[in-house]
Amino acid sequence: MDVRQFGYGALLDGTPVDAFTVRNTNGMAFTAITYGGIVVSIETPDRRGATADVVLGFGDLAGYLGDHPYVGAIVGRYANRIAKGMFTLDGTAYTLATNNPPNHLHGGNQGFDAVIWNAEPIRGVDSSGVTLRYTSPDGDEGYPGNLAVTVAYTLTNDNALTMDYHAHTDAPTPVNLTQHTYFNLSGDPTRDVLDHVVCIDADRFTPVDSTLVPTGALASVAGTPFDFTTPHSIGARIADDHEQLQYGSGYDHNFVLGIGKTPLERAAFIEEPSSGRTLEVSTTEPGVQFYTGNFLDGSLIGKGGRPYPRRSGFCLETQHFPDSPNHPAFPSTILRPGEEYRSRTVHKPAGLLTFSTWTEHPRSRGVGKHEARIRDRHISCNARYHEVLRHHLCQKEGP
Repeated sequence: MDVRQFGYGALLDGTPVDAFTVRNTNGMAFTAITYGGIVVSIETPDRRGATADVVLGFGDLAGYLGDHPYVGAIVGRYANRIAKGMFTLDGTAYTLATNNPPNHLHGGNQGFDAVIWNAEPIRGVDSSGVTLRYTSPDGDEGYPGNLAVTVAYTLTNDNALTMDYHAHTDAPTPVNLTQHTYFNLSGDPTRDVLDHVVCIDADRFTPVDSTLVPTGALASVAGTPFDFTTPHSIGARIADDHEQLQYGSGYDHNFVLGIGKTPLERAAFIEEPSSGRTLEVSTTEPGVQFYTGNFLDGSLIGKGGRPYPRRSGFCLETQHFPDSPNHPAFPSTILRPGEEYRSRTVHKPAGLLTFSTWTEHPRSRGVGKHEARIRDRHISCNARYHEVLRHHLCQKEGP
């Protein structure tokens, strides 16, 4: 295992930014920086062993300091939207920045994506990585309580990339953390992701209004372009005449997961046909935001001076539901003193790129598990997964 720490530039006020590249003995590697806890690269092989970076990002710090849609960052305190930047907690009304008018988005004007995290390397024989720490002070972006957050990125020699999140507070506060990495499994971000084939183990989603805030309903995906319980390419129905697709300019919606009682179950599976890379997402979170890069428009210049065109990356952000503080029927996101927020995300690429997420919120409540139908859908998605796996092994063992 190798951990390399190096300077990545400085903020305008001179505050240094460090980077950590962690590489295992199999050639798998990731790089993260202390600004925003941003994952700037993940290098992984395709079915033939050719390695490529499969996440969007920029060539230097200046790109991350500029205006961009949370590329690769930790987002918080509250991932996703809070309607009109307002919520009431224990009888007290709180007002937040409406940085995505008319709503609050991803923690506000300076969320966790735009702060410096204290960092130290983790060095071990079989696993290494970096630990990031940040304390969000009481009143930060309008949120109550001092919130101490620790995030550890760890890579093992069996190609598992783990993200561990912990948080404590001294006053009740909403907490909803996620990672906002954009993936393009082809390894070529100048291509769109419309040919990526997707399964999502969700029979419902949370419809939104025209400002992309949930209405409070849990709608069936059956008979709609949101039904990914069997495999469909992203592009197959993204242009359908459906009000929800019009609101999001494509997919930008929270899917309600039917998670069972085990600590880890798959929520989604994605395959990129040309490279054979796949992405499996498993989680105990009640939702996952599927976003297809609808607002990328070619104006962002990424790594190697390449522009990122529309839909050149997708996100799968495991989460509690958007605007949960204003919807008592949604799973609670309130963290209280004496409780611990814990989250673990495990990424394991090996030609087939599989990502697994385990997350626990102390006040989570199960929502609509529908276990029998979930099992039926796993059969369909598992069949495709094992078909891809067998093809990958044949490619590796062939002439």
